[in-house]
Amino acid sequence: MSTPEVDLSACQHARPPRKADYSRRGGRRAIVLVAVALTAVAVAGAPADARPDPHQPSWAKYVVAPASRDVHPVRVTATNGDVTNPRGVFGAGSTTLSRPQPPARPSWPSGTSATASSFHAGNNGNDGKPRTYVPGNAIDGSTDTFWNDDTFGAYPDVLTITVPAATSLDGITMLSNSDGVPQDFTVDTLGPDGATWQPAATVTGNTTVLRRVPFAAAVNTTQVRITVTKDQSSGKGDFTRVNEVYPGLVPDDPAVPSVTVDFGKVVVGYPKVDFAGASSNTPGVRLAFSETTQYLSDTSDFSRSYNGNSITPGSDQHAVPAGASTWTDTHGCADGTKVCADGLHGFRYLKISLDALAADAPDTAAFGTVQIKDIALDFTAYLGTPKSYQGWFESSDPQLNQYWYDASYTNELITDTFRSDDIDPRGADSPGLDGKVVLTDGAKRDRDPYVGDVYVSGVTDYLTHNVGAAARNVLADLADHQRADGWIPPASINNYTLPLFDYPMYWVASSWDYVLYTGDTNYGRSYYPNLVKVLDSWYPSVTDSNGLLQKGLNGTGGYGDYAFLGRTGEVTYYNALYVLALRDAAGLARALGHTADAARWTARAETVSAAINAHLWDASAGAYVDSATGDLRHGQDGNGYAILAGVAPAARATSALDYLTAHNHTAYGNSFMDNNTLVPDGSQRVYAFTSYPEIRSRFLTGSAASAIEEIKRLYGWMASHDPGHTDWEGIGAGGSMYEGPYTSAAHGWSTGVVSALTNDLLGAAPVTPGYASWSVTPHPGSVTWARGQLPTPHGALQVSWTNSPHRFTITVEAPPGTTGTITLPGGRIAHVGPGRHTITEPRG
Repeated sequence: MSTPEVDLSACQHARPPRKADYSRRGGRRAIVLVAVALTAVAVAGAPADARPDPHQPSWAKYVVAPASRDVHPVRVTATNGDVTNPRGVFGAGSTTLSRPQPPARPSWPSGTSATASSFHAGNNGNDGKPRTYVPGNAIDGSTDTFWNDDTFGAYPDVLTITVPAATSLDGITMLSNSDGVPQDFTVDTLGPDGATWQPAATVTGNTTVLRRVPFAAAVNTTQVRITVTKDQSSGKGDFTRVNEVYPGLVPDDPAVPSVTVDFGKVVVGYPKVDFAGASSNTPGVRLAFSETTQYLSDTSDFSRSYNGNSITPGSDQHAVPAGASTWTDTHGCADGTKVCADGLHGFRYLKISLDALAADAPDTAAFGTVQIKDIALDFTAYLGTPKSYQGWFESSDPQLNQYWYDASYTNELITDTFRSDDIDPRGADSPGLDGKVVLTDGAKRDRDPYVGDVYVSGVTDYLTHNVGAAARNVLADLADHQRADGWIPPASINNYTLPLFDYPMYWVASSWDYVLYTGDTNYGRSYYPNLVKVLDSWYPSVTDSNGLLQKGLNGTGGYGDYAFLGRTGEVTYYNALYVLALRDAAGLARALGHTADAARWTARAETVSAAINAHLWDASAGAYVDSATGDLRHGQDGNGYAILAGVAPAARATSALDYLTAHNHTAYGNSFMDNNTLVPDGSQRVYAFTSYPEIRSRFLTGSAASAIEEIKRLYGWMASHDPGHTDWEGIGAGGSMYEGPYTSAAHGWSTGVVSALTNDLLGAAPVTPGYASWSVTPHPGSVTWARGQLPTPHGALQVSWTNSPHRFTITVEAPPGTTGTITLPGGRIAHVGPGRHTITEPRG
């Protein structure tokens, strides 16, 4: 199943610098303005031609996307069990997986019973069918049922098995659930007196699902007692889960044969497997997907079905017919609730095993022979080839170049068609979005368009492939679901009811960005009443007597934010973001001729800015506090947006950035909090999403060197760690995936490096809708040359500059119908019209 090609005729745009009086102003130096062709300047490493060959652009070597929608793995990384010709999966013959039928396992005598210290109440399980979790499930001979205790994280959990007559045992074998493995437990048997328990075995540190527990000597007993004191922690809760306890020591089943392939980078779409044939017993294959090798196992690192209305146990199943066949991963089940698959996946690694779920019998079997002759993926996301780039970037620093194109690829992965089977299953489907191109949040999950994410990913799109409809569809849909009181939902999840406090402000800012970059003022006019309602009705309802937003007013105590943080009261981040939204709304109001609204929102922005500086500045630390309520801490988000929105005066901006450098520095970026009073890992958790305003603020305050250094720590870490290339949702302690396997390794909200390098380092951005007027203000730092192109409704805006100790030379080629301002690093300004303009500023 393929997604249709996206119409690239929509308009586009780039983010302007937030004006906050931070531009350096040098002395009067000679400026030469020449409306002639660019002449190369002798700078070490400078390009000979500022305009690359359109047929083979020099930046094409950084492009990450696959060459076509038919994507194949690049290598086999591992095999297990009986596997012959592993490279056959690439079409070189076929890869054969073989497994003999496992022997039957022993069972307890008829009349055996089980009791437990507790058991969980029955419910509808992951397959939607009613389930029980009674202790008898641990001895019923079915691996599909299990005993689940009912004391979350509390121990001991005790399971007692009683046989009708004394039985000789040399040990037991315990089969547990992969998301509830007992780690520490003891086994006791009832003595001959029928009253005294005798120790039989002690196990510590267990991590295996099938654990044999031998006794020191065989015993005759009528009862076995298992006492669990610790379980392996899992995302499903710290419960004891035991599928079966077998009498005696069960030998290992024949190894499950598997082959693991690597697609070379995160990809997204519908996996396909070509089978040359299989044995006549309809053997099963299980497919597990992961973005990293760390979380690759027999189950996927994440499954949409396992996350919501579950139909799969974390892997996709297929019953292989005897003849040649092709299977395409499709959401649903082959037979009622048996042999189910998830459909679309975002992943880098794929493990295919000859195995079957007990619950899928008799439709498929866990033994036999399967022959695989090809593995591929039908790539559904935006296909970003060099020809599709309407905007591009290149500089003298290859690392920065690669981070720009890595971020572009990340954004391509989340630019996809909204399909009901592919999105977050938690009430996110929406008829108003079905079939439309959108910007989802992540390739793997949640695959739901969140407007806070669009604030970053939208600009990334406008500066690269310019699929403006992807952002517009999301923004319009959320506005169409605005609540009567003015609040705008963050996404379609939970049927547009997920209560977030900050995301309506991102809708305002993203709407202005969309109009600014694309020139689509019709959108602005259509949804201007929604903007007025959210700013003049809802946010005033949560404003306190200090003139600040206060989370907790008007029933917002339970509202979350981008990280579902338990912040309350006057929070710097919320209020600084409010100022940014008010300024952006004023820009849209002016563009549409609503001058009174523009003046009112500008005045309110100044009032809120003053209140932030009066109530939320910590003079002793030299930074803005996270919240006026509770423990003292200083957030990256609040300080970054206070500078970007123009709240912070120049001296406070410099001080706040210095504070973040001194207190939030990690090897993999700057942490989003300076201590752990809000969340346990606050000083170790890094978000590219909240680093975005900080990095941009560093450029715009004249600290380009520190901005580049932070980019290299943050994006360099992600680029150099599995899965490579794509930008992670969040980074945790020690540089790990911050939420383990649940973490999205390709998240659009982390692509702000595109804007930082194009809008700030290269320096080009629109000032009024559709680039009718634009600005170019380079912040070169250590970069000796840079060049790039920004798509506009009028044609390409091209910028190229060289930076040496002796001179700075810039050439701008502006499209017809536009005017712009060029500001050199020394502070001199030139106002220009269409055409090519070269400015040289001597130094030294």
